[in-house]
Amino acid sequence: MLQIFQPFRIKDITLKNRLGMSPMCQFSAQDGLANDWHLVHYGTRGVGGIALIIFEATGVSPVGRISPEDLGLWKDEQIEPLKKIVDFIHQQDSKAGIQIAHAGRKGSRSSPFKGEKQLTNEEGGWQTIAPSAIPFRPEEIPPHELTKSEIKKVVNQFKDAALRAFQAGFDVLEIHAAHGYLIHEFLSPISNFRKDEYGGSFKGRIRLLQEIVSAVQTVWPERLPLFVRLSATDWTDQGWRLEDTVELAKILYLEGVDLIDCSSGGILPNVHIPLAPCYQVPFSEQIRKTGILTAAVGLITKPEEIQDILRTEKADIVLLGRELLRNPYFALHCARHVKENSKWPQQYLRAKLE
Repeated sequence: MLQIFQPFRIKDITLKNRLGMSPMCQFSAQDGLANDWHLVHYGTRGVGGIALIIFEATGVSPVGRISPEDLGLWKDEQIEPLKKIVDFIHQQDSKAGIQIAHAGRKGSRSSPFKGEKQLTNEEGGWQTIAPSAIPFRPEEIPPHELTKSEIKKVVNQFKDAALRAFQAGFDVLEIHAAHGYLIHEFLSPISNFRKDEYGGSFKGRIRLLQEIVSAVQTVWPERLPLFVRLSATDWTDQGWRLEDTVELAKILYLEGVDLIDCSSGGILPNVHIPLAPCYQVPFSEQIRKTGILTAAVGLITKPEEIQDILRTEKADIVLLGRELLRNPYFALHCARHVKENSKWPQQYLRAKLE
């Protein structure tokens, strides 16, 4: 059996194959509540044979959203609509993960369908927060610089969201510390100018993430996997570097994090990123050498690419993004392409190609 279709055990869960769905914002919720779009969107990837389906960036507070249409886990009413989707995914013999997030200074924006611009309070936006009062773009409204007591509140919001994720039945929890959002803003010297214990040195800048991991672990069962998504590099020598990510991965591994979801970028607008097939896989390969599990992401579209990543031990699982938007049945088609037997939903067996 090819590595793609070998089961993979992490803690107390076993993935039926090495394919996962990357978190991708749908901008389709109201008041943070999941709806029929989310049921069909995520459920279809379960029907399509993906082993791990990670839900989109889900706000730990209303001001933690990217847009007013983001999913949320800041109140108990948001649990049940998510549980309905998780239960359906489990019926497909797939596992469900969720990415809990705070957008920081990149919040209060209209969705891509509505221009993706910063919203004023009059337009339904809100005051954003960040480690320092530095806007993402010079022309934007500066974020509020968090006080120490406000930082503690954010840590507790992640903890509360993690508990709600467990109550909704999720198998995997991912903390979003990438793409220029709040935790990444603390990590990067480009956005963190603080002079207290949450800024300055590497040790100071990683403190918020460590506190969030520790708080989450008090409510998220030790038997279930905990992931962290990191931007491995800011793509500029003045920012967060791969060497920093490797050092952080060593620390997170010792603190009980199971897997690093290896992405990049997001702290600066208009930075040059050398996009190419599998362009982020080298990050996963380097980070994996620390001993922690890794997920590879980034313009991965072909079964041959996935098999090579797994065969050469550059990652433990592969998360697909845009390819699963184009083709929710990628896993079933992939199995046929590499001549592996795959379990189709019984409702679709009449269409299975041998």
